[in-house]
Amino acid sequence: MPIVNAGALNTTSLIVPDLYVQIVSPQTLLLNGVPTDVVGVVGSASWGPVGEPTICGSLGDYTAAFGPIMPRKFDLGTPVAVAVQQGAQNFRCVRVTDGTDSAAYLTLLGAITLVAIHTGSLGNQILVTLSAGSAANSWRLTVALPGQRPEIFDNITGSGNGFWQALANAINNGAGPLRGPSQYLIAAAGTASIAPVAGSYPFSAGTPGSDGATALTAATLVGNDGSPRSGMYALRGQGCTITLLSDADDSTQWGVQTAFGLSEGIYMMMTGPAGDDIANAIAVKQSAGIDSYAAKLMFGDWIYWYDQANQLTRLVSPQGFVAGRLANLSPEQSSLNKPLYGVIGSQKSGQPIIGTASAYASADLAALLSAGIDVIANPQPAGHFWGVRGGHNSSSNAAINGDNYTRLTNYIAATLSSGMGLYVGQLINSTLFQNIRATLLGFLNAMLGQGLLGSTDGSLPFSVLCDVSNNPVTRTGLGYVQADVQIQYQAINEKFIVNVQGGQTVQVSRQTLPQGAI
Repeated sequence: MPIVNAGALNTTSLIVPDLYVQIVSPQTLLLNGVPTDVVGVVGSASWGPVGEPTICGSLGDYTAAFGPIMPRKFDLGTPVAVAVQQGAQNFRCVRVTDGTDSAAYLTLLGAITLVAIHTGSLGNQILVTLSAGSAANSWRLTVALPGQRPEIFDNITGSGNGFWQALANAINNGAGPLRGPSQYLIAAAGTASIAPVAGSYPFSAGTPGSDGATALTAATLVGNDGSPRSGMYALRGQGCTITLLSDADDSTQWGVQTAFGLSEGIYMMMTGPAGDDIANAIAVKQSAGIDSYAAKLMFGDWIYWYDQANQLTRLVSPQGFVAGRLANLSPEQSSLNKPLYGVIGSQKSGQPIIGTASAYASADLAALLSAGIDVIANPQPAGHFWGVRGGHNSSSNAAINGDNYTRLTNYIAATLSSGMGLYVGQLINSTLFQNIRATLLGFLNAMLGQGLLGSTDGSLPFSVLCDVSNNPVTRTGLGYVQADVQIQYQAINEKFIVNVQGGQTVQVSRQTLPQGAI
C-alpha cells in the first residue's frame, strides 16, 4: 500500500494490484501579508558588528548590541531611540565606520592578551576580575561591560602556562554546556608561566579602542554593493519597508538611496542639512533630480529632542520621527496629521518651552510641498501638535505622491513576491488559472475586510484576470502565465472644504423625515 505525494506517481502505468494513497496538497494558496513595520537604520556606534544587519526590537536590544546612544552626527542609536518613541519596535540596524575603528585590548600579567570582540570605545570600559573559583585550587574570571550581563568563567585549573592556555580556551570556546564562548572578549595566551594574581584589571589600563566615527560621510553610510556588502547595501533582502541613513544630508547621495529603495521596495527617509532655507532646499532637490515615490525628502528644519540617555537637548534629523511614525501605521495610512512624540521644537519654529515659537506660512508650505519636500511642523489641521505636514513622497505626480501609495504598493508587491512563486513549475491549464485567481482574490478580499482597500461608492475596488483571454496558447506554449490585477487605493483627505453660507437673508431648506425614519 504505497503512500506518495500527488504527482510523484504515474497513475496511468500501474501494474501491481494494490491500494495507492496519494497525498494531495491544497490547490489554492493562501497569502499572508508581509510585515510593514521593519525599519532599516544605518549609522555609527561605539560597539557591535560592522556591516552586519542586527535585529533590534527595543532600545534595550539596541544598547545590548551596539552600546549607548552617542550625541554626535551619523549616530545609529539616535534615530532608533526617536523611532521607538513613535511606536516602532522592529529594526534592522547596520553599523558603519570610517575604517579607523579599533578594538580595545589588555595584556593581563604579561601572560594572556584579551581583545574586545568588537571595535569601538565601549570596549575601553571592560573590566576583568580574577578571583578564587568555586572548586578547590581553581580560578574564576569575571568579565563586566557596562549595561551588559557579566560573564563568569569558573573553575579554571592548571599550573604555569597551562593555566593561561586553559583560560584562553574557556574564553574562546566556552567552559561547559552552560557557559559558552565570551561575547565580549577574544583571548590569546602567550608563553609566560607566571602565576595568576587575584584582582580587577580594567581595559582602560590597556590600549583603547576607537569607534571610527570621526571621518564618516554620507557616502560611508551608503556603502558598497560588492562582497561583502556594507552600509545601506547590507540591508538587501532584510525585509525592511522603511529605511534611513542617519543624518545623511548630502544631496549627492540621494540618487543612490532612491535607486536602492526602488530595487528593494523600501521607502527611503532622506533629509536636507540642518538649518536649510526653503529656496535652497528646492534648488538642491531639483539639481539632485529626485522625483520618485520611493523616497521621502524631509526639509532641513531639524528637531530639538531631549536625549534621555545623555541627559541633554539635542538637534536631530527629522528622519527618525517620520520613520517611526510610518512604521506604526497601517500601509494605507498617511503620516499627515498624525501626532509625533518627543518633539521639543524645531530650528524654524523655535522651542515653545523657552518662549520662541512660530509657524510656517501657507506660502512656505505650498512651496515645499509642491517641490516634493515634506516637513515636520506645528500646528496641524487637527490642532496644536507636532506632525508631518504633507504626508508626501518626493514624486511630482499627484497620483502617486502620497505616503500611502508608496507603502501600499510596496506591501502588495512584496506579499505577492513572497507567496506567488509556488505556482512556478506547475502545469498550465484551467485549474492553474483558477487557483492563481482564487489566491489573488483571497488576498485582496482580506485587505478589503481589514480596511486597507475600499471605495467611495461601496463597489469592489479590485479585479483579477487570469484565463485564456490574457493567456493565449501562443504565450502559454512558451511557458508564460499572466495575471492582470487592478487595485483602486483609497485617497487621503488632504484638502477638506466646508462651504458655509450664513446671513440674515439665507433661506434654509429643511426636509421633514417621516416619523420613525433614521
